Amino acid sequence: MKIIAKTVLGVMSGTSLDGIDLALVHFEKKENWNFKFIQAETVPYSPHWQHRLQKLTQFKLEELHDLNAAYTNYLAEVIQGFLEKNPTEKLDFISSHGHTALHQPQEGITYQIGNLPQLATALGHAVICDFRVADVALGGQGAPLVPGGEVHLFKNYTACVNLGGFANITQLEQQSTTAYDITAVNVVLNALAQKQGMSYDKNGAMAARGKLIKPLLNDLNALSFYSISPPKSLGVEWVESTIVPLLEQYREQNIADLLHTYTVHCAKQIAKELPGRGDVLFTGGGAFNSFLMEQIKVFSSCTIVLPENELIEYKEALIFAFLGVLRDLQLDNCLASVTGAKHNHSSGNIFLP
Repeated sequence: MKIIAKTVLGVMSGTSLDGIDLALVHFEKKENWNFKFIQAETVPYSPHWQHRLQKLTQFKLEELHDLNAAYTNYLAEVIQGFLEKNPTEKLDFISSHGHTALHQPQEGITYQIGNLPQLATALGHAVICDFRVADVALGGQGAPLVPGGEVHLFKNYTACVNLGGFANITQLEQQSTTAYDITAVNVVLNALAQKQGMSYDKNGAMAARGKLIKPLLNDLNALSFYSISPPKSLGVEWVESTIVPLLEQYREQNIADLLHTYTVHCAKQIAKELPGRGDVLFTGGGAFNSFLMEQIKVFSSCTIVLPENELIEYKEALIFAFLGVLRDLQLDNCLASVTGAKHNHSSGNIFLP
């Protein structure tokens, strides 16, 4: 039996803007795929970059092109710094998600910055990146992409839930894998916490102290997105056009009460999508939000599994490293049953230095 082994650096930047996740991972396949973290780190964004990335939806396309070049250079510096601190005998390639600037799949548009060929040239390593564009061109949502890796690495679970800027779920125990975005989580909770001068509400402590605003909860639960059948995905544009105006109607309310109500809303929407039984793996920064996790348990009947912190924090970087492995092997890494594309395919650009 031929053994496949790859050492890859996965790079991920999500909508919560807490930083760039880097995970150096060794993958090996005998009968099934296995993985081992070698080293992982989150490099926080500087205030300068955090501010620029928060304003992405206001940029015109020409401005985004300029920002793309600058962000790619910045990403190269961050990756180079990580590699210098964590030298490895062998690095097969770097697999990078980039950072989503525009995501409007219904218009045939998705745009990730940081995925230019200069990344490979600057680092002197092969780079696999820009995984979403090909799927949108095939009529898909271009998201979520993570299920293309989960079906190989986490198939012992009934479902996987990621709690990041947005919550998404992969339903693994079905005839065909389905996955979709559920709601906005940290992208909204962090913005509310920042109104109190905090970068985020640690452990959901402020939310836990708050009280429920029932009219707001009812308004949130009535949003039309929740009644749409998958495939479906969300972007920051949806938050700005739908959630922000709704919260603005309750701006006189206490921030703790807004946090409490929005957290309960998230928990209800997430629990509604969970399978009725089996083990469900929860990862992403929101898994550290004790109040959110308690609320999800209140509304659900499955077994919620929280793995070791390394996997909670770096699962998406791990998965994007693995999507690169599948692309390198010319195996499907994008599932039509998930994104709605015309067919399964192997997605991602390969740039050589």
